Amino acid sequence: MIFSGLAEKLQSTLKKLSSKGKLNEKDVDSALREVKLALLEADVNYKVVKNLVNNIKERAVGHEVMESLTPGQQVVKIVNEELTKLMGGQQSEISISPEPPTLIMLVGLQGSGKTTTAGKLAKMFKNEGKNPLLVAGDIYRPAAIRQLQVLGERLEIPVFSMGDKQSPVDIIKAGLSKAESDGNDVVILDTAGRLHIDEEMMDELQDIKESTEPDEILLVVDSMTGQDAVNVSENFDKKLGVNGVVLTKLDGDARGGAALSVKAVTGKPIKYIGTGEKLDNFEAFHPDRMSNRILGMGDVLSLIEKAEQSIDKEKAKKLEERLKNNQFTFEDFLDQLEQLRDMGPLDEIMGMIPGMSGAKQLKNLQVDEKQLDHIEAIINSMTKEEKVEPKVINGSRRKRIAKGSGTSIQEVNRLLKQYRETKKMIKQFNGSKGKGLMGKMNLPF
Repeated sequence: MIFSGLAEKLQSTLKKLSSKGKLNEKDVDSALREVKLALLEADVNYKVVKNLVNNIKERAVGHEVMESLTPGQQVVKIVNEELTKLMGGQQSEISISPEPPTLIMLVGLQGSGKTTTAGKLAKMFKNEGKNPLLVAGDIYRPAAIRQLQVLGERLEIPVFSMGDKQSPVDIIKAGLSKAESDGNDVVILDTAGRLHIDEEMMDELQDIKESTEPDEILLVVDSMTGQDAVNVSENFDKKLGVNGVVLTKLDGDARGGAALSVKAVTGKPIKYIGTGEKLDNFEAFHPDRMSNRILGMGDVLSLIEKAEQSIDKEKAKKLEERLKNNQFTFEDFLDQLEQLRDMGPLDEIMGMIPGMSGAKQLKNLQVDEKQLDHIEAIINSMTKEEKVEPKVINGSRRKRIAKGSGTSIQEVNRLLKQYRETKKMIKQFNGSKGKGLMGKMNLPF
């Protein structure tokens, strides 16, 4: 789960507070000390922590909270609102040019994930019905141009390149001309990074900015570098003037210091976050939703959006028809499993479901991605007949399936039981006529 360490500590502290019938200033001070320590351990900027805690205390010891019937819950509400405000308050969207193409320039240090982010961003725009063009402007890193071309081929998105002999300014100017002639309405420029900020790097980026006047300059930073990510953001903004930040590798950042500090320190909003290696693991940053996730309140809107992007509506319709006729098979089961995995890491998905988003619940759940690999191997070791009619799987067939999949008979038995239970569950969800979360989304659980 994103920010798992911070989330667990904050949720534990606030749970103790909300369980109290009455609160006094001493209770609030004690809880805020724990909140402060949790934030500092998460590598949040000290000044940011100090201001946040002061803001929470100022509101939490007021008449509205102390005289409330549910003072603990009021404090949790205040913490949620202040965290949301800290991260920007509301979603900050890309500036789209009224006259296409819109030029988006990606900048950042080497290794921050610029090239991959360029591909993810292009895919997102393509899914929204736009016609993006990727431009290879990194002429220094040998593999950068080829990496972008490979991404373009996978995504079926054109990539403009002039090799590594031309200047980045000439390349982007030619790329913009190409976009205008080919009808590309979004141009995403991948620029060169360095191992550290230097004058030569900044001069080159400033030349590109002045020559091409990008509509949006996005700084790509590795969230796992913590306070360094914030310092890099501050330096780039002073030298270049960025419009927003893209935080990458957020799935590996159990602390969350960068996400909670960037806006407050630099004044620049986080616009997108990278949450995994897959090209789909990329989403717009919503401060309110992220605050809900950190405090264990779930994030239903993001969950629905992920489901809509990942789940094949035609397959969902066919599955519904098959369920009506009691024809749910292991092939359907496997198909639903693959669609679920496309939505992202399972602990992230479960963390978005209200009631399942607490750190303790997720720990108890013990989501094991390897177990899903075993399930796929078991199903793929079945014959066509066994997938369609699991009732024929007797003792000898179970032995063969276990051997063929490299698993145990116990795992095969467990899957057969899970299949029967899942068949009943999905039948109930699809029979709900759209009522409830599962009915709305056709989630492949």
